[in-house]
Amino acid sequence: MACHGSELVVLQDQATLVEEAAERFLSIAETAVAQAGRFTVALAGGSTPRPVYEGLATEPYRSRIPWRRTIFFWGDERCVPPDHPDSNYRMAEETLLRHLPVAPEGVFRMRGEDPEPARAASNYEQLLRTAFRLGVDERPRFDLILLGMGGDGHTASLFPDSSALEERARLVAATYVERLLAHRLTLTLPVLNAAAAILFLISGREKAEILRSVLDPSSSDSQLPARQVCPRDGRLIWLVDQPAASLLDRLSRGEEGR
Repeated sequence: MACHGSELVVLQDQATLVEEAAERFLSIAETAVAQAGRFTVALAGGSTPRPVYEGLATEPYRSRIPWRRTIFFWGDERCVPPDHPDSNYRMAEETLLRHLPVAPEGVFRMRGEDPEPARAASNYEQLLRTAFRLGVDERPRFDLILLGMGGDGHTASLFPDSSALEERARLVAATYVERLLAHRLTLTLPVLNAAAAILFLISGREKAEILRSVLDPSSSDSQLPARQVCPRDGRLIWLVDQPAASLLDRLSRGEEGR
């Protein structure tokens, strides 16, 4: 695989993927709270995380996960108000947060409604520095970052050929996606790669070709954003359903057919 030591888990279908993701979420949350008294997670937007959030909001996860000690952040956000249909915050709030005993002071959304995206990015970076008590050159170490992947290999809002991919100093970047004619806010690669654990959630036959390019070490597409996610001192776990894994060599798979 592109990132040495990463784990690929191929699940039978999306329903099995959702169950596996929820179990991993639970395990990581319990460990974090036992070790540090809190669980820090950065949520993802997109279609695949939605059923995962819906699953986490139901039993047994609603009761078993230490939600009152969970602190929620976001990996990226569209530059829209929080009640907009495209808002990543809105999706997570509707499918997950409103159904849980979550303390409002433990929810830190990106302010996509700010008319100046650069200011919104700077403010979220300061929020991270305060929440994680960071020194000048330090980066937050999330217990878990959830990520999806687009058909072009983008993850969070790190798109191919974006200058945000080259950012090494800032924790949060404001980026303009030309093909979408839209501004986005996103955590940068140094933040992603400082995480203790990253779960990529990949579902659907339409992701098969790009997934092969990202995971194939001999691929020439070394600059694909998702391929550049490789935690320095953490776990990278790909949860992939069978349709998305349909073009992968069986020998490259870590666990199959759950």
